[in-house]
Amino acid sequence: MIVATTHRPPRPAYGGLTILCLILTLAGARSAAAQEIAPATASSTALVAAALARTEAKIRYDGRYFAIPYPGGDVPADIGVCTDVVIRSYRALGIDLQQRVHEDMRANFALYPKNWGLTGTDRNIDHRRVPNLQRFFERHGQSLAVSDNPEDYQAGDLVTWMLPGNLPHIGIVVDRQNTSGRPLIVHNIGAGPQLEDVLFAYPQTGHYRYGLDDSTQRPAPEGQ
Repeated sequence: MIVATTHRPPRPAYGGLTILCLILTLAGARSAAAQEIAPATASSTALVAAALARTEAKIRYDGRYFAIPYPGGDVPADIGVCTDVVIRSYRALGIDLQQRVHEDMRANFALYPKNWGLTGTDRNIDHRRVPNLQRFFERHGQSLAVSDNPEDYQAGDLVTWMLPGNLPHIGIVVDRQNTSGRPLIVHNIGAGPQLEDVLFAYPQTGHYRYGLDDSTQRPAPEGQ
């Protein structure tokens, strides 16, 4: 705090305004920096619609490494793996997981898995690896209990599994159910994005919710 005295000449009339502008500018810069990782929000309905739209695309399963643009980069549109279903579904809502995962990994690399022997980030591939997405969702979304109760899974939730051969996998819970009330999943396990009854088909390793502004929608029975 600056205290004026009788021995100090009066400050120019614009001094207070200049200081105020500087404070607001710095606050805005801090706010923008804080928002780099804060998740944008969308409705679970929108995420489910985006995921179901992925099932209409003809995608060949191909997990090769590609150098892609940043931000907003993507592998060729006719190929993809399980993570690309999630990435492309969120991107349809304006949420770029490539950028968000990269920025968080760059700032917190020690907190992310070291499964690949890397010593730094790689924005071409980091967001396309299931363990990295799991850590990101744990840090910036909700990490929910793994359960064998289908009622614990809401439309828009993300589920990860470990497939035979220790292969991590991820899919999106949608607003459809099988005839017994179990939510269906949009995922790509090899035949392109599919809508399938696989919620409990493999050992689950995670259950997450990210970037949604609602959390009350329950899947509707299949066909509705």
